[in-house]
Amino acid sequence: MSPTTTPTVDPQTPSTSAYAAIDAGKPRFAWVRGSLQQVLAAASLIVIVIFFSVASTHFFTANNLISILTAATVTGILALGTTFVIITGGIDLSIGTVMVLCGVMAGVFLTYWGWPLWAGVLATIVFGGIIGLINGVNVSILGIPPFIATLGMMLIAAGLSLVISGTKPIYFNDTPAFQQIMNLSIIPGVRFPLGVAIFIVMIIVAAILLSRTIIGRYTFSIGSNEAATALSGVNVRRWKIIIYTLAGLFVGLAGVLSASRLSSAQPTGGMGLELEAIAAVVIGGTSLQGGKGSIIGTVIGALIMAVLTNGLRIISVPQEWQSVAVGIVILVAVYLDMLRRRRD
Repeated sequence: MSPTTTPTVDPQTPSTSAYAAIDAGKPRFAWVRGSLQQVLAAASLIVIVIFFSVASTHFFTANNLISILTAATVTGILALGTTFVIITGGIDLSIGTVMVLCGVMAGVFLTYWGWPLWAGVLATIVFGGIIGLINGVNVSILGIPPFIATLGMMLIAAGLSLVISGTKPIYFNDTPAFQQIMNLSIIPGVRFPLGVAIFIVMIIVAAILLSRTIIGRYTFSIGSNEAATALSGVNVRRWKIIIYTLAGLFVGLAGVLSASRLSSAQPTGGMGLELEAIAAVVIGGTSLQGGKGSIIGTVIGALIMAVLTNGLRIISVPQEWQSVAVGIVILVAVYLDMLRRRRD
């Protein structure tokens, strides 16, 4: 009889149970429900488009559809990064004001310090990643609840934007190439802004990251069952930091595009964009409890928000009632998410 040997497990090497944790606790055919939610969101988008097309002849035109895509670009990119965070079971309330702060930093790099365009843009995106890194450390290492950690960062970013800019806008008059990042038409004879093309590229990048890479696997695994993921040998703290940093990079890019679109860095504002981005994510089928979500759903949600805002403006609904309508959509989206969780 040979002695019984006990296999050893390298604690640094995640076992396959980390991937199996994604399916932990899910009911049978849960993937069908997820696909159905995306189909329902897409159907809702079509219904809204048809309604506004009937309500106004100015809605379904090439120029207005491009305007909708342009309006969806910034919120959509914010929502792409937020999708990763929410799937882990977290939340990021700071993305709106951090985006504004990133725009202010772009003004500092390019206008005040005179950096080359590529260096200023890259530094702005990296700055957004650093803020995301800080959020990740606060949540993962310090153990601060995501709601509180990112709420604090939201206020810090809002204050720093005013302090750094001196409460005044920073204009990019000396860097006309920066203004073209969002507004340059890349198709001759057709108004198709470069910013929209960047949005499409980022959709593809985010979809690949979420569905085809290890960061996507661990994003779902942490959100589905964080304890099981940790027990399987995954360094959950490190991956949470990476995920929040990734979301920060998306925020930095959104800051660049927003400032480019306005041709200036506006230190005030940003409040409310985080709710629109979160609403887009939830409308697309991502659960606020974590463990479920998709990039295509988030894109559909962002388009619904953009179409709704544009359509209400087209039919001359007052601004204050537009805010009411958006607020109702956010409440309905969260309530539907609650109903989905109860069924599951």
